Amino acid sequence: MSNAELSIIDEVEAAIRLGSAEKGLETARRVTELFLSAAGSFDDEQIALFDGVLDRLIGSIELRAIADIGARVALAEISAQLAPIAQAPPSVIRRLANHDEIRIAGPVLQDSARLGDGELVKIAKSKGEPHLLAVAGRWWLKEVVTDALLARRYPSVSRRLAANPGARVSGNGFAIIVKQAESDPELAVSVGVRVDLPSELRRQLLRSATDAVRTRLLSRAPPHLFEEIQSAIAAVTVGVQREMSGVRDFEGAARAIANLKAAGQLTEATLLGFARQRRYEEAVAALALLSGSTIEVIRPLMQSLREDGLLVPCKAAQLSWETTAAVLESRFTAGKMKPADITRARKHFATMTPENARRTLRFWQVRAG
Repeated sequence: MSNAELSIIDEVEAAIRLGSAEKGLETARRVTELFLSAAGSFDDEQIALFDGVLDRLIGSIELRAIADIGARVALAEISAQLAPIAQAPPSVIRRLANHDEIRIAGPVLQDSARLGDGELVKIAKSKGEPHLLAVAGRWWLKEVVTDALLARRYPSVSRRLAANPGARVSGNGFAIIVKQAESDPELAVSVGVRVDLPSELRRQLLRSATDAVRTRLLSRAPPHLFEEIQSAIAAVTVGVQREMSGVRDFEGAARAIANLKAAGQLTEATLLGFARQRRYEEAVAALALLSGSTIEVIRPLMQSLREDGLLVPCKAAQLSWETTAAVLESRFTAGKMKPADITRARKHFATMTPENARRTLRFWQVRAG
């Protein structure tokens, strides 16, 4: 060991004994500079020596200057200096990574190769959103780490992972992201163009995506994915159209619903049951009778991509929001409604009056006739 190294160790001991935060900070900077000056040439024993003294120094600084802004700035600088160094002192890196101050933890969380998967998983389970965001930006992440990150369900973390080509994501992880993407267009586009997204999840994503998101996906798709996404969009569209245009026994459903009405058994609860069971023909016929309308008017409303038209017969029938929401969800084109769409529909439904709804419905019936 060189005389310079022996001298700096003596200085560390003196700084810790004196108990001065300022002296500790000055010494920590000098130890870090000495380490960085020849980090690539140190052997394991020398790295361990630096690890021990610097870890003790940082610990003493945290205890004595926990509310000192200058101390936090200095530790953040040390973190940024050590983060890209492959031979960085491991205990020091772990201490910095677990610091509650994101300015201190962030650099090593994002860049340090010294942090193993176990440490990253521990941080993903215990720290807050800023720390998880830093981990999600690492150039390489294994599935065990991304699973732990995604389990916390932070949309911002999911967006960063989806946009990070070095983040490996499991099937379960992608399922979480695709579910979140139903109400997040930015996330839908980012995950939709990933080459490792399973095909079945890509189709699920496209089924719930708006036309605008589908267009953006095609514009962002790399050449080797363009045809797959285009084919998936076509398949989803054709599937919905085929299901909507299939031969359906509306006459039989109309007779059955008329019999229920004659027997005094056609109620809102009956319609709710049909909607939840996805009994399409019965739901259309029941809503037609309860709203005083016809199947010819209700059927195209149930096939529409928009939900506002279907609110009219529901309000005319004075249905509750619970039943109305179930009817909206039972449409072929709906899939699982996005939270924003549900909120907008509910507000629209609340402001609509039964009288205006019946007036609109009568106009539609005349036009249909």
